[in-house]
Amino acid sequence: MPDARIDTIRRFNRFYTRRIGVLHEGLLDSSFTLTESRLLWELAHRDDLTAAELSRTLELDPGYLSRLLTAFKTRGLIRSTRSTDDGRQQHLSLTPAGRRAFAPLDARSRQDVAALLAALDETQQQHLLASMTGIERLLASPEERSASPCTLRPHRAGDIGWVVSRHGALYAGEYGWDMRFEALVARIAADFIDRFDPAREACWIAERDGVPVGSVFLVQARTDADAVPIDGTAQLRMLLIEPSARGLGLGKRLVDECTQFARRAGYRKIMLWTNASLLAARGIYAKAGYVLTHSEPHHSFGHDLVGETWELVL
Repeated sequence: MPDARIDTIRRFNRFYTRRIGVLHEGLLDSSFTLTESRLLWELAHRDDLTAAELSRTLELDPGYLSRLLTAFKTRGLIRSTRSTDDGRQQHLSLTPAGRRAFAPLDARSRQDVAALLAALDETQQQHLLASMTGIERLLASPEERSASPCTLRPHRAGDIGWVVSRHGALYAGEYGWDMRFEALVARIAADFIDRFDPAREACWIAERDGVPVGSVFLVQARTDADAVPIDGTAQLRMLLIEPSARGLGLGKRLVDECTQFARRAGYRKIMLWTNASLLAARGIYAKAGYVLTHSEPHHSFGHDLVGETWELVL
């Protein structure tokens, strides 16, 4: 791993811990440390936690956690009750004194974050939130990533630029395709906006935690030579799944949305064009019922490729 990347992350860690005040002896001008404050937060937001659950959630050493909880009990901040299902388990909860101790911590934390955001304009706030969400998503465990659901929505301002940019970056990084592929995607995307007919065409943007992680388009199929509409035929275009969202069934969801929309719109067939080297996409199309109808070699985007036409009869 390049030292410069390691140094950049360490520099960010130093900056952020200083910026949010976790280096102070008491967090948020309180008598509680960062770990103690986090324990109070978990207990305030989840009922009947056990020590084992807290240890797993916060990845704390059980012995260290036990000492913290003992101190909380001594101060009258938490109570424990024996589980009716398993007598070996003790359920933990905040006492009224514990909730009184947590309330100003929570209020002060919200005030501090509000002050951070108030120093930024709307665009900067959105950029900050997207960046934070991206960091959280990239560094999350596989279990945490799969637990965060993806939602689908129609396109809006800014989405088309994202689609073009991510196609260019991902296909360059994963397949070595040059910028002519990004130019092709840009032309397709521009045509979608110029010709958009909401009764016959649609775009779905997949989001997770407010960040785009995928896309697909369904448009009126047209001839290559003169862009004349092909009667009764739709075309699926620009299916994209970010690496962080792969393996969750999102590709199937997006393709299924296209199928359902095409049926409602009265199309008789959906066609698509892809390349033989895009194995994951081909697998999604095959499982959805698409059939390979034509293939031919071509040289595009700096590579010798095999283009494929697939069709689904509705």
